[in-house]
Amino acid sequence: MVATQPDITKMNRSELLRYRDILKEMEFREKTRRIQEYRPYPFQIKFHDAGEWASQRLLMAANRVGKTESAAAETTYHLTGNYPEWWKGKRFRKPILAWVCGATNEKTRDTVQKKLFGDPINPDAWGTGFVPLSCLGDTDDKKVRKPNVPNAWQAVLVRHHTDGIFDGWSVCALKAYEAGYKIFTSESVDVIWLDEEPPQNIMTQAMIRQVDNEGILYMSFTPEEGVTLVVDQFMNRLAAGQFLINATWDDAPHLTLERRKQILEALPEHERDMRSRGIPVIGSGLVFPIADADIEITPFSIPRWYRHIAGMDIGAWNHYTAGAWIAHNPDSDIVYVYDCYRAQGKTPPVHAANFKAHGDDIPIMYPHDGEKGDRNTGETVAQQYRDLGCNMHHTHFSNPPPLGKDEGEGGISVDAGLISMLTRMETGRFKVFSTCRDWFEEKRMYHRKDGKVVRVKEDIMSATRYATQMLRFAAPRRDKQQQLVIQSDIDFDPYSNEVN
Repeated sequence: MVATQPDITKMNRSELLRYRDILKEMEFREKTRRIQEYRPYPFQIKFHDAGEWASQRLLMAANRVGKTESAAAETTYHLTGNYPEWWKGKRFRKPILAWVCGATNEKTRDTVQKKLFGDPINPDAWGTGFVPLSCLGDTDDKKVRKPNVPNAWQAVLVRHHTDGIFDGWSVCALKAYEAGYKIFTSESVDVIWLDEEPPQNIMTQAMIRQVDNEGILYMSFTPEEGVTLVVDQFMNRLAAGQFLINATWDDAPHLTLERRKQILEALPEHERDMRSRGIPVIGSGLVFPIADADIEITPFSIPRWYRHIAGMDIGAWNHYTAGAWIAHNPDSDIVYVYDCYRAQGKTPPVHAANFKAHGDDIPIMYPHDGEKGDRNTGETVAQQYRDLGCNMHHTHFSNPPPLGKDEGEGGISVDAGLISMLTRMETGRFKVFSTCRDWFEEKRMYHRKDGKVVRVKEDIMSATRYATQMLRFAAPRRDKQQQLVIQSDIDFDPYSNEVN
């Protein structure tokens, strides 16, 4: 039933005053319950969900995509205990101690304090941030001013609820990196939010604050300083319990194409990728120094006679297992990456189900370590996936053999595959569906360090390389009656490169 606006021309003075009061109350409730308006984008949901298992997270994102809003919303949920129905991340069932931090006292006040509690300049704005006014104390003993910093708070108490029942006060302490690492010592802290990139020594102190509890730490920043020690840790040396997610302007629907273009053209050219894609400036270190727009393509219905193939990068329980699905048009020699997959903390049957869902007639290429045998049973990982119904190739991936050499003599060189992929990109023969967000995320941060490819979070890239380097085994899809698909008057055997 659609609500209709009352006809104020027919109201008497008493009714008009009452209607005015109702509007004021509605406006007041909207301003002081801002958290209810938070509707996370997919990348923000991934960031929140990872908190269930990751004790340290980094949202390394472009400017203006909502990274600070993500962290402010999550901090509010933890401080208040009022989690939304869709929440799958970490939960605290007790009042917490939280640190929210910025580079300077002024930036902490103007960014994180403002997001959480309202505009610090306007005394009437108290309670108009993400933390609802109803969860804030109404007396001065529930907040402490920061000395010598106008309108800044040093600590704020927030009402916490568990299962809707008030069970005490959470403490939100506001800190600044400029005060030095010593103010980040001594306490055990449940939640730490670092807005803007912290110095390495402060990052270390923050992590130590959570050694003796089950606390969480998350960061939200744009990598303006390039590949620093903190960025390098999450990009190149991701440890167990750590999580990195990248978000670009493409992930933020509120940024229109016109607005993006306007901002981008005003930026220095060397800052454009960092500002619009949230990736550090690593210059010539990029494996694929190709603009996303040059290879991105709108999804289309792929003809079944295109030759199809998939790549699988086999991971372990605490490492990603990834997949990439490719269709090759033999007439134009263009390959299309039309889907990808990446997951960790799952068993082989779960991964296998995803691969089989794409079609059990698509051959799957895998790396040489897929043929390592289990120390107890001797069964290889590849055979385990075969037993689960996956259409694994009869042997591991290898590069195309040199002229005059036999199949399998092409070796497994990484650089050979990367050069082949880059050549295809540069010549317009490599396209990726715009829906493959995880593929583009990896591509943007896939780089070399000291001349060597950094083998961290490059799982989908590896799966793609296996598939593209084994195109000679790609095959047309079978039709629903399991008959060979026919292109013109030529029959293709889907499991060989020979023409019948």
